[in-house]
Amino acid sequence: MPKKRILPYVLLGLINNKERLSGYQISQEFKNEVGDFWHASHSQIYPELARMKADGWVSDDESDNKSTYYIVTDQGSEILRNWMREPLDDNEELFSLKLYFIKDKSDPLLKDLITQELVLRKLKYQYLQERLKTVFTDDKKIKNNFGHYLILTRAIERERNHIQWLEDKL
Repeated sequence: MPKKRILPYVLLGLINNKERLSGYQISQEFKNEVGDFWHASHSQIYPELARMKADGWVSDDESDNKSTYYIVTDQGSEILRNWMREPLDDNEELFSLKLYFIKDKSDPLLKDLITQELVLRKLKYQYLQERLKTVFTDDKKIKNNFGHYLILTRAIERERNHIQWLEDKL
């Protein structure tokens, strides 16, 4: 099954958060804001904006003759919200993106997203702990595969920290 394209939803979320953005401003958002957890190139952004405009998800804001500014249409707002409601998978970037697009701490989606991510992270944590027990059954195995041991224990620590952060935010 082909992987679902995420870029249109990211663009909708960025435009929605700022109310209107030019293509250049969107590129800057990827450099300065969402670039820590998501990347898109200039050559990906403009064709996607054209498709979104053709599909009625965004339209031009005619208030400035110098640049083309995009605004989210009612249809685009509905599509963005529906995407935000889709269940999370084990993709932390997707969680980060959806979380980034929540404007108001009273948005009911906030608690839902955090709760979903908490379930996923706890499952991952349990899986990693089981891998540690299975792969590293004695000190000799740790000694002979120390780099692997370090990576696995770091992954366990990262999941434990993520779980704590999510529980704190609930």
